Amino acid sequence: MSQVTTIDDQSFEEVRTAPGPVLLDFYADWCGPCRALAPALERFADSHPDVDVRKINVDENPRIAQEFGVRGIPTLVVLENGRETGRRIGGAGEAEIEKLVEHA
Repeated sequence: MSQVTTIDDQSFEEVRTAPGPVLLDFYADWCGPCRALAPALERFADSHPDVDVRKINVDENPRIAQEFGVRGIPTLVVLENGRETGRRIGGAGEAEIEKLVEHA
């Protein structure tokens, strides 16, 4: 069962104040690379229950995307205690996602 949760502008505040690591996936439904990233992101979430993995649709929630300066998708952003500690733009496999979170 996947640990990935989709959030919106209104529910983002709970993520901003989360105490542990949070991995944000900025995506769009029409984006091919975003769809290709999804299975690796789900596997990562399933094998790392200590990381809060959230998806944000940039078309439906532009405020958060603008706040984080997202210019291309997919974009992965790691937050620790509400502060950005890592970022990756473009596709990634599970190993790259793991490196991003571990080195953030």
